[in-house]
Amino acid sequence: MDWGTLYEVIGGVNRYSTSIGKIWLSVLFIFRILILVVAAEKVWGDDQSDFECNTLQPGCKNVCFDHYFPVSHIRLWSLQLVLVATPALLVAMHVAYRKQKQKKQLSKQKNGYLHANDIEEIKRRKVRIVGSLWWTYTTSIFFRILFESVFMYMFYFMYTGFQMPRVVRCDSWPCPNVVDCFISRPTEKTVFTYFMVVVSTVCLVLNVTELFYLVFQAAARRAKKITKRYLQEHENNTNRINLIS
Repeated sequence: MDWGTLYEVIGGVNRYSTSIGKIWLSVLFIFRILILVVAAEKVWGDDQSDFECNTLQPGCKNVCFDHYFPVSHIRLWSLQLVLVATPALLVAMHVAYRKQKQKKQLSKQKNGYLHANDIEEIKRRKVRIVGSLWWTYTTSIFFRILFESVFMYMFYFMYTGFQMPRVVRCDSWPCPNVVDCFISRPTEKTVFTYFMVVVSTVCLVLNVTELFYLVFQAAARRAKKITKRYLQEHENNTNRINLIS
């Protein structure tokens, strides 16, 4: 998988994110994708070749490995990262659509003639997370939270915890009886597993925090708008009373 391409695509969303969203994106790429590419893939590179069982029965080793490792840790983490990062594309697409709409409106005002400075000005305009973009942004965060939670539950359920055992017992056919199978470097794999789970939890907390932050901002804007309307109506009523008097 070309993680560099994913970084370039998702990294563009960083310009439209909140401060909490920028922290989440940094944690995602530095402590998850970078660790996955640099270290974790090498740790799990020998997971099947060094999975040894105390029997020479043909097929027993493969069946036992499939039973205890139905999905590779690396592939599961890779799928998790792709799905968690994908909702951010919704924000990028929405911003691109809004800028294209602004470009068309400006072109219409100038009778179809746009200078390079006009296009640069549109690109430099600060994007505020309000209106329909607020809904798109909060929806993307909701799906990020959902994907993180589902994958953490799947991981725990699939491997019955995060501790990597040294020995597993298997009696699946075609094994002749209950055989012991030994996992390579279980301590090192346990350390990496806990690290990835902790970082995933940090990302989940950041997503929840950002969601509450956006909801609080929206509520504050709503309250400010209602207060402003109330003061305006109160001032108008006062002016009417003064005129009548």
